[in-house]
Amino acid sequence: MLKLNPLRTILLTILCLHAIQPGFADEHKVNPEYPASNLESDDYQAPAGWNLVWSDEFTADVVDPDNWTRQVEPAGRFNGEWQRYTDNVENAYIDDGCLVIQAIHTSDHHGMNQYTSARLNTAGNFAWKHGKVVARMQLPYGAGTWPAFWMLGANIDENGGDTPWPQSGEIDIMEFYGSKDNAAVEANIHFAGANNQHQHMGAEKFRLEEGWFADAFHVFEMEWNEEMITWSVDGREYARQPISDPVYSELHQPLFILFNLAIVGKGPGRPDDSTHFPQYFYIDWVRVYQNE
Repeated sequence: MLKLNPLRTILLTILCLHAIQPGFADEHKVNPEYPASNLESDDYQAPAGWNLVWSDEFTADVVDPDNWTRQVEPAGRFNGEWQRYTDNVENAYIDDGCLVIQAIHTSDHHGMNQYTSARLNTAGNFAWKHGKVVARMQLPYGAGTWPAFWMLGANIDENGGDTPWPQSGEIDIMEFYGSKDNAAVEANIHFAGANNQHQHMGAEKFRLEEGWFADAFHVFEMEWNEEMITWSVDGREYARQPISDPVYSELHQPLFILFNLAIVGKGPGRPDDSTHFPQYFYIDWVRVYQNE
């Protein structure tokens, strides 16, 4: 009869237990390919009754300045983030018919101002009140990565308006935290509550049944009207929030679109030596629809 070394038995048991824990296999994943192989396999169509009122398909050679403003911001300007936002073409450019936001690690150290990235918005060019806002995207991955597809009130003082945040309102169509889960995204709203202080609905999560959001392009969709905001991934609704109460008034005004790739700097979830750089955020297209 075969006799196992007791120490070896314990080690094998620990390995087996780890292997069935969520995320264990993720640690050994081969780096994703950008752009993903399903780039050309796009069959999205808006439901009947929705008219396309604006889009950027990113078919030009360069990022269209009539659509997008490249924000230039120092490291730490928002949420204690470690990256600085630049207007350099290496941080935001067109590749394979996609807008690419590239986060670059500029030194051998992890810390404030050791990264560059991009934050693009349609402020001053385009803003919308209600509709269906959709983008097809391939996300980055790994500790410290924080891409977002979101909207802010056109009246926000950050971009030339006269209203501070959160009184200006915010809709997070897609937020992703690589330190939390490479297979999950979140939806949220931010506003000023009855006491004029910051309130939010609380992040709602959608998780893929298998794989990562860096593996392939997915469609992220937000539908927004006088009564409700709903969020979907690849046609699967996962969150909804009633907004008919007057407390949500800032969400019933024109909002503009933003794309950015931040590097977490405050609190847990910062990048470390396990995070590969550069990191990429690919946007195949973004579209805004409104009802007939």
